[in-house]
Amino acid sequence: MVTIVDYGVGNLASIQNMLKKIGVSSSITSNENEIGVAEKLILPGVGAFDTCATKLEASGLKNILQQKVIQEKIPVLGICVGMQLLTEKSEEGSLPGLGWIRGKIVRINKDKIPDNYKIPHMGWSEVNFVKESKLLMNLPDEPRFYFVHSYYAELFDNNDQLLNIDYGYTFTVAIEHDNILGVQFHPEKSHKFGMRIFENFVNNY
Repeated sequence: MVTIVDYGVGNLASIQNMLKKIGVSSSITSNENEIGVAEKLILPGVGAFDTCATKLEASGLKNILQQKVIQEKIPVLGICVGMQLLTEKSEEGSLPGLGWIRGKIVRINKDKIPDNYKIPHMGWSEVNFVKESKLLMNLPDEPRFYFVHSYYAELFDNNDQLLNIDYGYTFTVAIEHDNILGVQFHPEKSHKFGMRIFENFVNNY
């Protein structure tokens, strides 16, 4: 069973539908007791960093998430802004992130990309492997994922970098530190590539 954290943002139904396609049962919940018995967590997020941080704070779930992820060390997968919340802070806002991954979220630098490249970066992009990971096992050839973002993670420790892309310049789009994983792209919109990411998260952690 995978527990999808409902704190008022994110493509919750889309994530659940993709899990269903690969035969994985999941629950969408904002209930602290249900999260308290979770074995694996998905933290979604769409929109602005501060909006998501505000809603997460208002949900009252930060303490139980801290307990599950940091103390019990159960696997967590952050998606899109859910990944960004795993870090310490963001240039997009003033509120703190969860601070589970050392680093900050920064805006894609328009001065480093060609004029015909747009911000937000939207659409399919191929990814580059930075290190081996159970999350990336048996991905189809030429793995690519669907993105919609203007910001990315700038990490304190490059050992936490899992995937990057070349979008005029190279930056991080997936992170992993022990039981804490995050992807900037939307696996729930990434067809067979996203299915494999979810399968690996469920089966390998």
